[in-house]
Amino acid sequence: MTKHQGRHFLNIPGPSPVPDRVLRAMDMPVIDHRSAEFAELGKQVFEGCQKIFKTKGPVIVFPSSGTGAWEAAIVNTLSPGDKVLMVETGHFATLWQQMAKRWGIDVEFLPGDWRHGASPAEIEEKLKADKSHAIKAVMVVHNETSTGVTSRVGEIRAAMDRQGHPALLLVDTISSLGSVDFKHDEWKVDVTVSCSQKGFMLPPGLGFNAVSDKARAASKTNKMPRSYWDWEEMLKPNANGFFPYTPATNLLYGLREAIAMMLEEGLDNVFTRHKRLAAATRAAVTHWGLEVLCQEPEEFSPVLTAVLMPPGHNADEFRKITLEKYNISLGSGLSKVAGKVFRIGHLGECNELTLLGALSGVEMGLTAAGVPHRAGGVDAAMKSLEDADKSNAPSHLKVV
Repeated sequence: MTKHQGRHFLNIPGPSPVPDRVLRAMDMPVIDHRSAEFAELGKQVFEGCQKIFKTKGPVIVFPSSGTGAWEAAIVNTLSPGDKVLMVETGHFATLWQQMAKRWGIDVEFLPGDWRHGASPAEIEEKLKADKSHAIKAVMVVHNETSTGVTSRVGEIRAAMDRQGHPALLLVDTISSLGSVDFKHDEWKVDVTVSCSQKGFMLPPGLGFNAVSDKARAASKTNKMPRSYWDWEEMLKPNANGFFPYTPATNLLYGLREAIAMMLEEGLDNVFTRHKRLAAATRAAVTHWGLEVLCQEPEEFSPVLTAVLMPPGHNADEFRKITLEKYNISLGSGLSKVAGKVFRIGHLGECNELTLLGALSGVEMGLTAAGVPHRAGGVDAAMKSLEDADKSNAPSHLKVV
C-alpha cells in the first residue's frame, strides 16, 4: 500500500471531514449522563438543532445512523397497509422505499431517471387523483447523494397545499441539512430525517427526526410497533435535557460545537459558500469535457457533483488510480450507476483552497488513468471563484 505524506483529501459526499474544532470538542472525559452538567449539554444541543432545522418544534436525536432515523420516521407515523407516495430519485430513495415495504407499507414508487429530482407536478397529479385520500404520506429525498440532484421540497409542499391533501410530508435531508437551505416549519414538513456525518461535520453516529404537531398526532394513533425509536419515550426525558437510554455523549459535545460553527458563519453564508463551491466544480467538469449527471440546472446539488465517465472508461478504476497516486477519496457510483459515475463531495468543512486541491487531484487522476479530457479544469474553477466580494473571506476583510 502506498504511503503518502500530507493530508488525505476526503472528497466523498459523506462522511465529510471533521473540523479540528469539533475534534477538540469531542476530546473530553465521558460524563454522567444523569448529571446536571449533562442536562445543560442536552438542552443546548436540542435548542441548537432547532435553529439548523429551522423549526420551533422538537428535534429528536437518536444514537444511530441516518438509516435509523429513516426507520424512526416510518414507525412513528404509519401503520401496516398504509399507502405512501415516493419518487425514484436515486439509490437512497430506493433504499428508503425498500425499508417502507419491509414494514408492510404500500408504496407507490414513481419511476425516475436518476438525473432529475422529484417532480412537484407529477406528485400533484397523483394527489389530485387520490380523491379518497388513501395516500397517507409523501416521502421525498431532498438531496439525492447518489446523483447530485436536489429536489424542490418547497414546491412539493405548495403542490400538496393546492390540492388540499392531508398526507404527511416526510423528507430525507441526510446529505443536505447544514449545506442546503431547508425550512422545516415554513415548508410544513412533518418529519425531517437527518444524520451527523454530512453537513453537521461530525463522525457517523447520530440520527435526527424533526417532527411537526401533525406528525406527533399521527404517532399517537398509528399501529406500528416500536420501542427504541419511540418519539414520545424520547421526548419525555428530552424536556429536561436527558435521554431514556445512554446517549452518544461525546458526539453531543461535537454537535454543540458544529452548531456553533455554523451559526457563527451564518446559515445563509454557509449555503452561499456551498453553492459557490458547487458552481466552481461544475465549471471544472464542463471544461474537462465531462458530463454532470444532474440534467436540471435548478436542481444542481450544492453538496456534491456526480460526474459521468466517457464510454469505455470505468469510474471505479479511475477512483482507484487517483487514490493510489494522489491520496484523494472520491465517491463511487451506486447500484444503477456503479462504474459509470464518480462523485466529488464539496460539503461541510470545505473552502476555495481545499476544493481547488481536490480538483487538482481529479485532473491529475484523469491524466494518469488515461481518461480523455481537456486540461485546464482547475483554471476554470479558479475563474469561477475569482469574485472577491463573494469569496469565503469574512465580510470585514477585503481582498486588495
